[in-house]
Amino acid sequence: MNDPALPADALRAALAGLLDGLPPRQAAQAVERLIANYRGTTPTDAPVLRDRADVAAYAAYRMPATFEAVRAALEAFADAVPHWSPAGHVDIGGGTGAATWAVSATWDGDRPVTVLDWAEPALALGREIAAANPALKTAEWRRSRIGAALSLESTDLVTVSYVLGELTEEDRAAVVDAAAGAAGTVVVVEPGTPGGYARVIEARDRLIAAGFRVAAPCPHSAACPIVPGEDWCHFSARVSRSSLHRQVKGGSLAYEDEKFSYVAATRLPAVPAPTRIVRKPQIRKGLVLLDLCAPDETLRRETVTKRHGSLYRAARDTSWGAAWPPPRDTTL
Repeated sequence: MNDPALPADALRAALAGLLDGLPPRQAAQAVERLIANYRGTTPTDAPVLRDRADVAAYAAYRMPATFEAVRAALEAFADAVPHWSPAGHVDIGGGTGAATWAVSATWDGDRPVTVLDWAEPALALGREIAAANPALKTAEWRRSRIGAALSLESTDLVTVSYVLGELTEEDRAAVVDAAAGAAGTVVVVEPGTPGGYARVIEARDRLIAAGFRVAAPCPHSAACPIVPGEDWCHFSARVSRSSLHRQVKGGSLAYEDEKFSYVAATRLPAVPAPTRIVRKPQIRKGLVLLDLCAPDETLRRETVTKRHGSLYRAARDTSWGAAWPPPRDTTL
């Protein structure tokens, strides 16, 4: 597996110069407008990113968070299929290419990469900043309508990240079906909101119906045990804040946490997590409370105390979204 710090550092460096010449106030206003659009209802024939100023502002603001969320999902999948790496990658609705950077941070080596998006300014900027990543030097950036007419060539891996929310229900189904028909592995990532989770579950159901098995985050491919409307499954990735982040949000912290939902499904032999930590671990005096999704299709709470020895120390060091127990321990 690759060192994720290298692509992450290269991405931050590539994004740093995007806003040169764009007044900070204009950049902030563009981001605020684009966030409002992304949280609303966007017709499938109207790309949200209209020009380079839009794309530059939004990429500088959102691309690091998208990268970290997709990378976390890919790493969970890689843990379930440890001796595999994709020989090819197609990123549907990839925009400026955050998912392609995340793939290069997860697996070593060069591979054919195709980014499909309907916004030419996003593709142009993605192509520009990809010059800083040797793994993307031969990537193809292709304009394509993301919807029912989507046609894909066969590949090992398809990513669909932060795009289903822009589509109609019909187009969402068509995109997931196209991905399932073209790839052996499909990874879908959406915002960690009730709506984002609902879209992930919708995609998960379609992938399972197409013959895929869930490799992550779920420890099984049966129905999700979460009751719709009562809760939603999501995780968190730590993101370093840029000056634009701090300017737009008015925050002073050097980081923020990106909440995301995802499913990684595959036709490959995979070993899912024994259980998955689905909430931030609660550390109390002498014990740790872990909320787990279990392979028997239930949610349960595990209490790990000092008397568990090394497992207790592992529980204190584990994190939301991690597999449990850790690989070095196979029994509680």
